[in-house]
Amino acid sequence: MYINPAWRILTIGDGDLSFSHSLLESYRPRMLTATIFDDHSSLITKYGASHLQQLQAKGCEVLTRFDVTNNQTWGQLNKHQFDAVFFQFPLLPAFNSVEDFKQQCLNISLNTLHRRLLRHYLLNCFNYFLDSNGAQLAFITSKDVKPYRQWHIEQSLTLNSDINYLGSMKFEIEKFPGYKIRNVDRDKHVKDTQGITYVFSQRTSTELDNKLIKAKYLADNYCSYCRVGPFYTEKDKQNHLVSKKHQKMALFEQQWLNDIDKFEQ
Repeated sequence: MYINPAWRILTIGDGDLSFSHSLLESYRPRMLTATIFDDHSSLITKYGASHLQQLQAKGCEVLTRFDVTNNQTWGQLNKHQFDAVFFQFPLLPAFNSVEDFKQQCLNISLNTLHRRLLRHYLLNCFNYFLDSNGAQLAFITSKDVKPYRQWHIEQSLTLNSDINYLGSMKFEIEKFPGYKIRNVDRDKHVKDTQGITYVFSQRTSTELDNKLIKAKYLADNYCSYCRVGPFYTEKDKQNHLVSKKHQKMALFEQQWLNDIDKFEQ
């Protein structure tokens, strides 16, 4: 992951604040504001106060109870003041009960719910958080395995928008000493399994152009849903399209298209 120390940075949902703390210590950005979904009391109970205190001692603003999908939780955060926004290994908060799960997942999959979260994140980045005269970069770092890979982050999140997917970078956790990836609503350390950082902007060209990977599976002779290809014959392509793997991914895609049509008319 590339970070320019001249950037004004916002981190979203940084569980124990260890990513923000490591970013501040290792890269010394021009400005850093960190946010977490938990309230102050839950943060202290689960993770302790060390990262919070060290960030605040160095002038870093920390916002608790920050829900990236709900602008009523953003407090006095100024609009359009950041160059880059980071959302590390995003996950929905744990369900409170079986009934809560059934209610939220009524006629909808967890796949769609996670895509909805990430689309809200991207739309809010460019509508509220990012300075149009700044670097204008939004980052999502996620695991490159199922079910995270099935969110189709590269192409599905920017539909019907002016946001461009620029490419990806390998996430190297060793470049962020002390960073521990946390599960939402849990206090256990999660392994960094093949982390990939996806990069978005309203621009088509940025300072990251020569640092990003352009995936081959996004080409026309591949199936970008399944990351399969290239297809050398039409028969190969058709055999894949009727496979169980593709049919499952196609169902996820159709559910997502229906969700966008329903909620964004």
